[in-house]
Amino acid sequence: MAIARKKLDATQERLANVVPPKGAAWADAIRGDALERLRAMGLPDRRDEYWKFTRPDSLTQQDVPEAALFDNDEAPLFDAVDRLKIVFVDGVFDEDASDDLSLEGVTIERLFGAGQADIHWAKDIYGALEKRGQNPVDRPLAALNTALATDGVLIHVTGNASKPIHLIYRHKSVSSDAILHHVVKLDKGASLTLLENGPAAARFNKVMEIDVGDGAAFHHVRAQGRDHERRAVTHIFARLGAESAFKSFTMTANGVLTRNECVIELAGDDAIAHVAGAAMGDGDFHHDDTVFITHDAERCESRQVFKKVLRNGATGVFQGKILVKAGAQKTDGYQISQSLLLDDDSQFLAKPELEIYADDVACSHGSTSGAIDEEGLFYLRARGVPKSIATDLLTLAFLAEAVDEIEDEGLRADIVGRLEGWLTRRRG
Repeated sequence: MAIARKKLDATQERLANVVPPKGAAWADAIRGDALERLRAMGLPDRRDEYWKFTRPDSLTQQDVPEAALFDNDEAPLFDAVDRLKIVFVDGVFDEDASDDLSLEGVTIERLFGAGQADIHWAKDIYGALEKRGQNPVDRPLAALNTALATDGVLIHVTGNASKPIHLIYRHKSVSSDAILHHVVKLDKGASLTLLENGPAAARFNKVMEIDVGDGAAFHHVRAQGRDHERRAVTHIFARLGAESAFKSFTMTANGVLTRNECVIELAGDDAIAHVAGAAMGDGDFHHDDTVFITHDAERCESRQVFKKVLRNGATGVFQGKILVKAGAQKTDGYQISQSLLLDDDSQFLAKPELEIYADDVACSHGSTSGAIDEEGLFYLRARGVPKSIATDLLTLAFLAEAVDEIEDEGLRADIVGRLEGWLTRRRG
């Protein structure tokens, strides 16, 4: 009790002078509610069950830890894709670098303007999915985001989007502290591919709420920027209707601290949710994937596939849960988390969970850590492949199950190329 009281007192002190931005009545009410929920639950602490593997201090402290700017000599990711670009620089919308916010089958607005409107479709989603995702596990940094975010994009998909939407996050200030909140609503039968990439800021807090209507399809491919000293906490909250599909893949290379949370609710029968990630870290690198998938309908399928390659003392974390509620019969749930440790100094911390209240289900989970496959390495070297290149080939093979979750062949090839580039630079 004393620890809990100390935590809440520290939270109150941290939030003493925090005032949510002002907007329309509905937006003010949602932000005010989020702030009160945050005060009640407290900012995350290392003693919290779901933060025991990751120190939240630098994500919650008043002063932003500086992050040096990174000179990226690679060609822009997804540059060969015909897409609509929306650019944020240190969390601020860059109109000059962005395309016109118009796309067939889609309406796109900024949260900055929509939050001032008296009536808006987003009022039924903004903060609502985040609030639902707080039960049974507190996610205080998501509540902080809902309370304080002033910008982001609101995407309403009414048909089949004619091309992907690409959110680009650029980092230009060593002390930037960015908060963005995106809302995506897909109507019945609609479809959208959403791309994201870039480091965003020295410290970045992002929430994305996604409401996938019956028969709709949402595809998401994300690459988190190579700025090594950046810190980020991201959240995805998704609700899936009947016969809908949600597929999300994240590639992470570099970053001193990254925590990606994904909370998905399969609320309609025959829905599909796939979440995957490939992370590659070297040295002062801490990467945390925390996933919670709830099956609350019949004949739904979920997959969690996460692979991490770690070296020179890097740390990887995976916390994944599948919750099958009573009545969610014929559930098919699959979860795998694996790490490839390229030295004796790195570590992988995993907490896989299943909680099942239905009796006709097929659910499995597994988590492993290991070194490079010595037999495979010997086979390649015996055929004249240098050890460093053979190691890279086996590393890419290890990551393949996660990368294969990307449906689009062109996007998948682009991601593989970036992974190969990371390995080549480390080899050099």
